[in-house]
Amino acid sequence: MMKKFIKWFMIISFIILALALGGLGLYISSIYASAKAMEINEDELSSSALSIRVFDSQNKPIKEDNEINHAYASIDTLNDYTKEAFISVEDKTFYTHNGINPKRIIKAGINNFKSHSLKEGASTITQQLIKNTQLTSEKTYKRKIKEIALAQKIEKMYDKDELLEFYLNVIYFGNNCYGIESASNYYFSKSANELSLEESCTLAGMIKSPAKYSPIKNSENCLNRRNLVLKEMQKDGKISEEEYTIAKEKALSLNLNKTKINKLNSYSQASIDEAEKILGIPARQIAIGGYKIYTYQNEEKQKALENALGRQDIDADYAGIVIDNEKCAVSAYIGDSTYKILDAKRQPGSCIKPILVYSPALNEDIIYPCTQILDEKVTISDYSPKNVGNVYRGYISAREALSKSINVPAVKVLSYVGIEKAKKYAESMGLNFDEKDDSYTLALGGMTYGVNLTQLAGAYTTFANNGIYKAPRFVSFITDKNNKLVYINKTQGEKVLREDSAYLMTDMLKTCAQSGTAKKLASLDCEIASKTGTVGKSGSKENLDAWNISYTKDQTVGVWIGNLDNSPIRYAGGNQPTEVVKNYFTEYKDDSQFDRPDSVVEKKIDGIDLNENHRILLANHFTPDRYTQNELFSIFNLPSDISNMFAEVEKIKINSRVENNVALLEFEAKDFETYDFIVDGKVVNSISGKSGSQKISIPLTSSKEDIIVENYYTLTPDNKVTQELSFVKKEAKAKEKWYI
Repeated sequence: MMKKFIKWFMIISFIILALALGGLGLYISSIYASAKAMEINEDELSSSALSIRVFDSQNKPIKEDNEINHAYASIDTLNDYTKEAFISVEDKTFYTHNGINPKRIIKAGINNFKSHSLKEGASTITQQLIKNTQLTSEKTYKRKIKEIALAQKIEKMYDKDELLEFYLNVIYFGNNCYGIESASNYYFSKSANELSLEESCTLAGMIKSPAKYSPIKNSENCLNRRNLVLKEMQKDGKISEEEYTIAKEKALSLNLNKTKINKLNSYSQASIDEAEKILGIPARQIAIGGYKIYTYQNEEKQKALENALGRQDIDADYAGIVIDNEKCAVSAYIGDSTYKILDAKRQPGSCIKPILVYSPALNEDIIYPCTQILDEKVTISDYSPKNVGNVYRGYISAREALSKSINVPAVKVLSYVGIEKAKKYAESMGLNFDEKDDSYTLALGGMTYGVNLTQLAGAYTTFANNGIYKAPRFVSFITDKNNKLVYINKTQGEKVLREDSAYLMTDMLKTCAQSGTAKKLASLDCEIASKTGTVGKSGSKENLDAWNISYTKDQTVGVWIGNLDNSPIRYAGGNQPTEVVKNYFTEYKDDSQFDRPDSVVEKKIDGIDLNENHRILLANHFTPDRYTQNELFSIFNLPSDISNMFAEVEKIKINSRVENNVALLEFEAKDFETYDFIVDGKVVNSISGKSGSQKISIPLTSSKEDIIVENYYTLTPDNKVTQELSFVKKEAKAKEKWYI
């Protein structure tokens, strides 16, 4: 019976497997046949000059150059080693296959099955050409089948040299360079037909991952990849052993074309980069497809930002951004560098403190703005933070520590919150951390990779938006060539902080703009919060990055100055970046006001206890105003203890002795108390407004003298404490002696 069951089980399983494979085969065949019937868009293969239409918030065209593939390289003008470099590293059998390489497809399929992903594509040059010009970049098996079918079809339409020419003129080399002619002009300031062997191999190596193998950003990766291409050419017999040996020893050459750099960091280019991610297609296909990109650019703000940066003679890379807080929309952007600034991450320095340290501490009810923190030399978990100039100030409020950007208190507060919890707050505000970012250096901006300007400025919008974070966006909506809406920004906000915590953070940063490191903004006629950041070069007094992030109720402005090649700069966050922000708000008037929520209240605290004992105690009914401080608190985190200062006066302790018929009295005074010394109903000495150790002398005129001591709060003299000191002189045979 069991054998019969097993027999039928095997038969049924075989039938099911056969049907499944048959169904899969039919599915694949239908996709393949459908793809074969598709028309090849020949314009997409050879269009040499394309541009994308980008519009501002008023639907007016943004007049910034974003031309794609203006320069075109004919295959017969290129050196043989230039063509062979790409073939050796990308598709060794290019001249013999019919569009696909079955062995590579099978191998990639097995590896993808094992890894449960589509990481390996095994694409030939022909397949890459199809992917870049005829299909989307989605990683699905369906798209892969279409790619194979169309690759075989196009092989019958063009010869190999034509296909290679199309390919070399559409592939992406990073930094807005589509095609080898554009890349050669940008990276080496020469035409593609003038490329050396090493330069050809550099470009051929880059296309696998333009960011990872960038000669600007990742020169070591690029050099290793270039040498790998050289080795493949030597193995394929395209260059000799001697040529390989000489070429691999040469340094990485780079001669950036400055005339092509400006459009890299334009508003329209940032919008196109965002549109590529939204649509899942490269910029060239966006241009060919006739898509129109509508952005949030505000013409007036863009001009004000450009003028603000233009007034500074900046001898370094720089960028500025303006974000509309309510929409979390980028209203203006400008940058100047040899590399796309928004693709680069930099160390944020002290600008991370409000995001990672102080706002989480406020939201977790760990600190008040007036909390006293001991600024001292300290070691926490093997980390010993240092203040600028090795200056330590003793007890200081969290507000002042932040506004003056003092390091030790920030590290201490991070230790109160906890690194992991603090990182979760910052991640909810758009910052990303590497797994190695797990030390207290984070409090001072010490990250493995850092942040870009949009991320950092975007995080600050959380404070202006009552604790709600939305990722900033350049693109409002996109239409196709028929003006049909294909995308509209509907970014949803996330509640990160309570509104009381967000407001208290803003209030602390307003102090920074008035009297802290951003005090250059104090003269502005607007309500503004600000934070600066300066990143120093390890082991030297030179700087690498200078930041200022400032915001009003309506808008956030971020400015960065540095060099993406990490050469030092002569700027600091409180200087030029802050001056740019000041210039911007001087030109673009902003009268918006921060709204204090009902969950934030003002309370009087005991200033004496705060300064002497570093405790936060509510002032009592008797405390004179001059000894109180008005501070802001969340109703969810109010001080619970009330000071007994001025409710009752403490009797002072007096040390006394007699010398030469003079009473010598010593005691500790407080500057808010008055001390009267009375003999025979008359005040013979009085001390007021002094603090610390006091010494007085009172002559003793009789053998028994009583000194009355009264002490009271100077502003409330009716509430007194009285004590009596009696001095008695007795005469002995040898000498006189006073008894107290």
